[in-house]
Formats: sequence, structure tokens, C-alpha cells
Amino acid sequence: MRVAIIENMQFTQHGLVGVALREAGVELDVIRPFAGESLPTDIHGHDALVVFGGEQNARDDLTHPYLPALAGAMKSFGDAGKAVLGICLGSQVLARAYGAENLIGAASEFGWRDITLTDGAKSDPVLGHLGRQFISFQWHDDTFTLPPDAIRLAENGIASNQGFRVGRAAYGMQFHFEADRPVVEEWIRLFPAHVERKEPGWLARHPEHAARHGPEAEAFGLEIARAWVRQI
Repeated sequence: MRVAIIENMQFTQHGLVGVALREAGVELDVIRPFAGESLPTDIHGHDALVVFGGEQNARDDLTHPYLPALAGAMKSFGDAGKAVLGICLGSQVLARAYGAENLIGAASEFGWRDITLTDGAKSDPVLGHLGRQFISFQWHDDTFTLPPDAIRLAENGIASNQGFRVGRAAYGMQFHFEADRPVVEEWIRLFPAHVERKEPGWLARHPEHAARHGPEAEAFGLEIARAWVRQI
């Protein structure tokens, strides 16, 4: 299997998604369009597409002019029935690709948070086995409306569209299920001032939060990652 990985910022961490892809022996093509690298235009060259998060929003076309083409690529893969995974910004771009409205600054959320699965997730091959509720790491300010014809899979009190699927296997996950504790530690090492502005005092509480929530979140995250890889 050959999978295209789209990174939207310099310090992208693949985390548990990378673990699941390596377990499956997948060949990875890492593409950094923010640095001028070309997006895949021939969907037949890859079996699946992963789009990670970034500091920009899904409508930042002036500062990140590749975003419309990225939305188009995600839709092309999805329409072809290939597996697509958009995480955080990636989910927002996937929502844009399928006709949703991006709601900029409408849903600020940070840290390990509870997420509830909807009735629509009961038969879903990626999330349906998790039970009714799970925990995952969050770091976002934006959200989106549910795309037409999409199935809402997950929600919480901050963002009603935490997860959705379009077609066979095009998944948008607002939450950072890929973020294990080493990934979170790297993020807060790189962006401590940003974290402190977003959640004052969280840095001091981080060790307690990580010990309490990290193991459970990682177990759920790896289950989700492995289940998505099985859709390729």
C-alpha cells in the first residue's frame, strides 16, 4: 500500500497514525505543500490520503493558496472510494471539500476531552467498536457544519461535528486521536506561550493531566488509527 501524507506545518507529528501505518508496512509519501511541494494530482498513484493539522484555518487561501487544491484532492480520493483521513485542520478542509461551512473561531477547545459517539457511528467500521464515549486530545479554535450527505459520527459540547464520514471511507476527525503523550509533550515544548494563552495554568497541570488521561486516550487513539488503516 502507498499512502500520501499531507503536512500543513513544519512541526507535524504523525503519532499513533504513524504507528498504525508502520505496523501495516505502508509506503509513505510525505508532502509539505506549505513549503511549496506539489499535491498529488493522480489519485491512482496512492491508495489513501492523510491530511494532518496546522496553524492556519481551512479558508486561509490568501496565506496558504494551496488549500483549495488540497480540498479538491481530498474530494477526488473520497469520491473514488479511497480511504481519506483528515485530522483537525484536515477535517475542516475535508468538510469544505464536501460543501460544508467553515466556522472560524467558533469552537475553542484544548486538552484531553470527552467525546460521545452518535447513533450513526454504531455500524461504522472505524469508530463503531469504541463504545459510547471515549477521550482524546483537542487543540482547535474552528469548527464546521456537517457536509451534505455526511454521517455525523462523534460530538461533544464544544463542537457538534467532532467526527464524520463521507462515502465509503473519507473520515474527518476534529480531535487529535493521533496525539500520544510524546506528541503532546513536543507540542507544548515548541509552543508554550500559545498553550498558556489558550489555557492559563495548563502547563503546570500538564503532568497530572497526562498521567490521568494519557493512557486511556492512547488506547482509543491506536484503536482508531488501526481501524482506519484497515479501510485502505
